[in-house]
Amino acid sequence: MIKKIMAKLKGKKYEALTGGAAVAEAMRQIDPDVVAAYPITPQTPIIETFAQFVADGKVGTELIDVESEHSALSAVVGASSAGGRAMTATSSQGLALMAEIVYVASGSRLPIMMAISNRALSAPINIHCDHNDSMFLRDASWMQFYSENAQEAYDNTLIALKVAENKKVQLPVMVMQDGFITSHNVENVLILADKKVKSFVGKYEPEYPLLNFEKPVTVGPLDLFDYFFEHKYQQIEAMEESRKVIKEVDKEFYKLTGRKYDFVEKYKTVDADFVIVALSSTCGTAKMVVDDLRKKGKKVGLLKIRVMRPFPEKEISKALEGKKAVAVLDRSNSYGSTSPVFTEVRSALYNLKKRPKLQNYVYGLGGRNIGLKDIEKVFAELMKCQVSDNIKYIGLRK
Repeated sequence: MIKKIMAKLKGKKYEALTGGAAVAEAMRQIDPDVVAAYPITPQTPIIETFAQFVADGKVGTELIDVESEHSALSAVVGASSAGGRAMTATSSQGLALMAEIVYVASGSRLPIMMAISNRALSAPINIHCDHNDSMFLRDASWMQFYSENAQEAYDNTLIALKVAENKKVQLPVMVMQDGFITSHNVENVLILADKKVKSFVGKYEPEYPLLNFEKPVTVGPLDLFDYFFEHKYQQIEAMEESRKVIKEVDKEFYKLTGRKYDFVEKYKTVDADFVIVALSSTCGTAKMVVDDLRKKGKKVGLLKIRVMRPFPEKEISKALEGKKAVAVLDRSNSYGSTSPVFTEVRSALYNLKKRPKLQNYVYGLGGRNIGLKDIEKVFAELMKCQVSDNIKYIGLRK
């Protein structure tokens, strides 16, 4: 058995890394032209680790320390406009402070990669994980990838950058991981050789760099009712085009690594009657519960959403059609409405002839833990078809 395992791992490089360090390692291998960032917990380990790479001369990146997250993304927008490969990272209030420039980046069609360690928004002040920070900008014309673990955070960083820079897309992208849960916990991560990463992501060749004086362009022009609508529609088309490009890049990554990705991961859902839908690290916990209940003869499964933007309506509706009951677990909430992921999943299922019963669950706000027993309880309620129009809250003290 040991010989078989060793043979399988031959030539592969595993490193014990936190999720933050895994993203920083991917950034080192990419070697971007410019990285600008401001420290904020729990994103800080990403830039701390990358800053050490810069100090040690392992990258040629210009690292810019700025006075705020607004300035960080502004600097990255400037670098990307000039024709450079540019990146940043943030969390929570930092992303909220960036919001103005988030729209500038996408409206300017700049393929910026931003790593996010998800964290609750204040007030009250909280430094732990939920998804309200990235969810409130899900319609800002940035692609969004959510990562279950450190390996996926590393892989998504490489994949997302390649998608963003594709000439048919040219949109910025956020790569999420759960703050502290993933960003600070150490896992074995399979790291690609530097040469393979360089070959995979390729050399960035900007189409309309600001510093190409032979073909001058205008960046950030005034764009009133005469052309604004048309330019927004170009962003819509680019986001739709990204669906094809994501699938193409995922396939290319699979050939390179043997690690298979898609918009969603269907974990034992094919013959399942009862399914949980979730994002990020919670999916690892849910898989353990699914495995345990399967041993007991229960037809349960998990549908993990990896790509939130563009939203995978077709993949979700196909995976959930004909199921008896589905629970959507949101680590975010919307005041005065159902929670973000539930709202979109319900919309995706609207035209199905065999729609499952749906239940909206909100959990984990401010980093509150969700455990095996919590997910077992959700499945127990699904199997009894205990669903209602009311939102249910997991782990809330009343």
